[in-house]
Amino acid sequence: MRKLRLGYAGVALLLLLTEVAIALWVHDRFVRPYLGDVLVVILLHATGRTLRPRGWRWLPLPVFLLAAAVEAGQYFHLLTLLGLGDNRFARVLFGTSFSWGDLLCYAAGCLLCAGADAIVRRVLPAGKPADPPAG
Repeated sequence: MRKLRLGYAGVALLLLLTEVAIALWVHDRFVRPYLGDVLVVILLHATGRTLRPRGWRWLPLPVFLLAAAVEAGQYFHLLTLLGLGDNRFARVLFGTSFSWGDLLCYAAGCLLCAGADAIVRRVLPAGKPADPPAG
């Protein structure tokens, strides 16, 4: 189980670094607005799996709902209402503009996560350990 947790933690860290790199250095019309949104939900999913690698079969659903809630906050200008409209970190973290396309990207990322979960469940059935026995 520890090996599985470390694997998810490694994926989450790699995705976090990728997201930071995209935010800092990529200013295009595809990677930043679309691929970045797909990757952010995969990052959230990997973080959740780090905490609990097995179980939470429907984890992609709450990840999507969280991403959709952040997007709804953009629609209602939540950062401005909270007095954080001028806070650069908050603007980068939560975004500033609502887009239906973002919701589609979040859905695509969550579907990829659901598919990956199904593969992991087949490769590592629930009754078998993820690590070889010690000794």
